[in-house]
Amino acid sequence: MFIQFTEDQKRQANEASIVEILERAGYEVKKTGSEYTWKGAGRTVSILDNLWFDHYNQTGGKTVSFVEKYFGLNYPKAMLMILGETAGQKVERRPVSNIARVTKSAATSLPEKKPESEFVLPPRNSNMRRVEAYLEKTRGINPDIVEIFEKNNLIYEDADYHNVVFVGYDRYGVPRHAHKRSSGQHCGWRANQAGSDGRYSFNWRGKSDRVFLFEAPIDMLSYINLHTDHWWEDSYIAACSVSDQSLLQVLHDRPQLHQVYVCFDNDGPGQRAAESLCQRLTTSGYQAQILVPQLKDWNEDLLSFRQEEGEAPCQAESPSLSL
Repeated sequence: MFIQFTEDQKRQANEASIVEILERAGYEVKKTGSEYTWKGAGRTVSILDNLWFDHYNQTGGKTVSFVEKYFGLNYPKAMLMILGETAGQKVERRPVSNIARVTKSAATSLPEKKPESEFVLPPRNSNMRRVEAYLEKTRGINPDIVEIFEKNNLIYEDADYHNVVFVGYDRYGVPRHAHKRSSGQHCGWRANQAGSDGRYSFNWRGKSDRVFLFEAPIDMLSYINLHTDHWWEDSYIAACSVSDQSLLQVLHDRPQLHQVYVCFDNDGPGQRAAESLCQRLTTSGYQAQILVPQLKDWNEDLLSFRQEEGEAPCQAESPSLSL
């Protein structure tokens, strides 16, 4: 027996307030500007209505996925928790003996099963006004650099919510990943597009033997702003997490890369991940080095540089942290 939900119930569940679900379960949430913050499962999660974002794993989604992840429930139980125990229709599975056997010739003519979440880029907006204002005025990114990434179809504004969309391509120029971030000045919501392949997150592929790895697209662009001398010759990757899978894919695709710079945030999780990754890279024969921002991340360094009108030098190795 399995439980069947209508499309309206699925929509209703994914539009339910995450804060109300947490408070109903006895958890405490803190309001921060237009968002809420929940410190659960040993990490910080930002919540905006029915949207959530886990800052440590750089993942997010809507209400149903939140309940599945943080309450440890499968999909049917998560739906029942949100909608109530009377939701859904119980359907008996047909016994195996009643299922018609399919011959080999018939089976080969069946259409190929599509992946559960097919990757499709969010629709483009007709202009880039909100995204350009956010990147240039709020984040301090040089308009010339923003324009280069726009013209290469690496950054655009989505039509539905005016989010910044950071597109990741594979070696053949096929879009395989999209990271979305709110362009609202006081909204920190961000998430990967459904069906994104983590091996091909937001990246720039140059011709030199150097590659720089960052946690987030904004940090990648900020570092480029701080080190503009022939920046386009190098390769850059925003993992949208502290994962190494996007770096390993680029190293596989581009064997000329030998020097790897890990540029994660100046905090415990970021530096633990950086040190572990550099050890593995060195063992594999790469020249690996950790670059650490002066402040918490590269965008804070860039904004500080803009305010002080002075250069923000980076450190070549990790500072002493209580890891």
